[in-house]
Amino acid sequence: MNLQLPGRIAIVLSLGVFFSPYIEAQSADDTTSDIEYSRKGADTCIACHDDADTLAIFQTKHALPSDPLGPFGHGQLQCEACHGPGGDHSPRVRRGEERPPIISFGPDDVTSVSERNEMCLNCHNDGIGFSWNHGPHDVDEIACADCHVSHAPRDAVMQTSTQPEVCFGCHQLQRSETLKAFSHPFFEGNMDCNGCHSSHGDTVATTLARQTVNETCYECHAEKRGPFLWEHAPVSEDCGLCHSPHGSNHPGMLTRRAPLLCQSCHSQAGHPSIAYQDDGLASGTSSQFLLGQACLNCHSQSHGSNHPSGSKLLR
Repeated sequence: MNLQLPGRIAIVLSLGVFFSPYIEAQSADDTTSDIEYSRKGADTCIACHDDADTLAIFQTKHALPSDPLGPFGHGQLQCEACHGPGGDHSPRVRRGEERPPIISFGPDDVTSVSERNEMCLNCHNDGIGFSWNHGPHDVDEIACADCHVSHAPRDAVMQTSTQPEVCFGCHQLQRSETLKAFSHPFFEGNMDCNGCHSSHGDTVATTLARQTVNETCYECHAEKRGPFLWEHAPVSEDCGLCHSPHGSNHPGMLTRRAPLLCQSCHSQAGHPSIAYQDDGLASGTSSQFLLGQACLNCHSQSHGSNHPSGSKLLR
């Protein structure tokens, strides 16, 4: 069936010509008597907001006229579906008179964070999951637009290669850790924050993608999962006991170098090793067991062993 539309918006972009049919927006008579929508829909907005950043929305899913549930779908309110009624905002105002504001989602937006987020949740409530409410971002009053750019053809936070930089805008400590000598491949475009974290909330306080730290790590490091015949206790308890998840200056993203890391749990009593002190090897000694990879020179299977004689994690 061919749908006859009452008008057409012709927009010339830098990449070519884009046409988007529109339906005349609802007026106050269609909703309530005290809410006014502009009668020409997006045509009214584009008369003033004709910059490239604004018109880029016509390259996104938000402006698809074929999506009946989208802002530009049949019978929808176009720009005002997200920005709210613009009937009072759009007319000319007298010189010196302040134009009535609408929801702009910008840094100077006077509307509350909850009101802005509610506009997004009207459509995207199912996509974010039930744990967004009262999650860390919601409690800290983070607006959806603080992370997402709905007008951009490619939302940076939705792309693996660019998402970390968006998150690092707030999470500065984690950014500094990723810049250390050993870290996950964030800046190579091979991993994003959502690989481990659920940014919209989860059932755990750390907003991890899985219920525990170990389950999250095993998504990629399945070979460390086990089960092992000879198990190294801290491995099955929490990977973070030995590894720094965002980055470290020690090989393997360890929290400390061996043997300091190992000796934080294992005493040298009954073992032919020499205690490692603040000033290096104990005075007068030069034990070969503490050089190179230290404890790992012999105990190479630090995550666990399935060898019948591997109780000491030697093989």
